[in-house]
Formats: sequence, structure tokens, C-alpha cells
Amino acid sequence: MTNYQDLSEKELETLINNAEKALKAKQEKKRREIVAKIKELAASIDMEVEIHEARKGSSRKGTKVPIKYRNPDNPSEQWTGRGVTPKWLRALLDAGHDKSEFEV
Repeated sequence: MTNYQDLSEKELETLINNAEKALKAKQEKKRREIVAKIKELAASIDMEVEIHEARKGSSRKGTKVPIKYRNPDNPSEQWTGRGVTPKWLRALLDAGHDKSEFEV
């Protein structure tokens, strides 16, 4: 077993990169074997399967929502209308104002 304390940073980076590549290769090989087994089992009962890759992440991720409300006293305080009502808007609503007054 290697003593990792004796390795330089560059050697450790190389070791980690090689280990990550080896892990990905083993995972891909295992995945191919399992897909082949599934297809073989399906064929044994005269069925055909189609394997689709899983999506990684949401397609909506990072989508910006336009601002709907702005604090007239401090324009940097804005709200999209989603989630919890911000304190500045809650205070104004409690003071008797209408939400429509602050629409952008």
C-alpha cells in the first residue's frame, strides 16, 4: 500500500485522476454488462427493451424568474413573487398597503 503522505501534490493529483478514470471505466463496464443481461432476459421471453440514458439535472436549473415586486424605499430589494414573502413587503402589507402598489 502506498504511503500518501510521502507523495507530492502533483503525484497525488495524478493518482486521483487515474483512480477516477479507473472507477468510471469499471462503472461503465458494469453498466454495459447489466444492460446486456436485461436485453438477454427480455429476448428470452420474446420481448425487446430500449434503454434510455438518465438525464443529469433539471432542464429548468438556472432559469431566472423576472422580478414582480420592488421596494420603493430601497430599489435593490426585489421579489419574484415566489417563495416566502420578504420582510420589507410583509411590513408594508401589514401597514395597510396593497401588493399591487409594488409591482414592477
